[in-house]
Amino acid sequence: MKTFGEYLKGQGASDELYSVLMTLKDASSEISEAVRVADKGEAGTENIYGEQQLAIDVLSDKILQGMMKGNSFVGVIASEELPDEMSVGDGEYGVCYDPLDGYSLVDVNLAVGSIFGIYKTKSFVGVKGDEQLASMIAVYGPSTTLILTVGKGVVKFMMDDDGEFILREDEIRVDEGKMFAPGNLRACASRQDYFDLVSFWCKEKYTLRYSGGMVPDINQILLKGKGIFSYPGYGDVPDGKLRLLFECAPMSFLMEQAGGASTDGKIRIMDKEVERLDQRTPIFIGSKDEVKRCEEYLSS
Repeated sequence: MKTFGEYLKGQGASDELYSVLMTLKDASSEISEAVRVADKGEAGTENIYGEQQLAIDVLSDKILQGMMKGNSFVGVIASEELPDEMSVGDGEYGVCYDPLDGYSLVDVNLAVGSIFGIYKTKSFVGVKGDEQLASMIAVYGPSTTLILTVGKGVVKFMMDDDGEFILREDEIRVDEGKMFAPGNLRACASRQDYFDLVSFWCKEKYTLRYSGGMVPDINQILLKGKGIFSYPGYGDVPDGKLRLLFECAPMSFLMEQAGGASTDGKIRIMDKEVERLDQRTPIFIGSKDEVKRCEEYLSS
């Protein structure tokens, strides 16, 4: 079976992109070990969004910062845990990331993960998801896996006992099927259209698969090959809570490369321009027909 590096070389990745992705692979290995053994308690600090940080959140961000600063091809990074993008060198590549998605799942021992988007840019302000050269999620669960696209489909790697990532699935595809992960259900109290959509899924006997973490939920849709993840806005939070740059754009690149779709209800996520780093967006992502259904139900 191919290793992570062998796969990249086989796909014709440039030396620069190869180096950046290999560094992210190594960082994922280190974060995986940290998730297993590190302090799971609160760090006593808040991130820039006012959310309580766990010690493992802070450690994951430090791991990625350190490794990105050590890669000469990386010039700028942006983290969901940082107030602004950070210049780290003269490299042409920009790496944005959510170092540990699903922090609320850590203390109850559910799967968590990291999200990465790679661009050739000096600043993330003004970029669109369509400009990504690669995106990847790392999943830290019973096994540690990487789901990757370099614009040539979606593949899965699993970390073996020696710490090497080995190709396990080389053609991940998302078709149609009755599975749903409905985020932000509180929106049903004020949005009849979302209540009606969730009611449709229930009445049609869809299988509920929702963990409360975007990485494990999208990972499941990709690997099961079907389903829909939804996170609408409502009331005082019309754009929901998920960030375009750090979460939604990288996930959308993966989903589209697997044959699925992603929208904010009106606009394709990959067409949305990043106007500021903390920009949020509603998202409906998964099987094409399900994404279309979301747009139809929520068109009002």
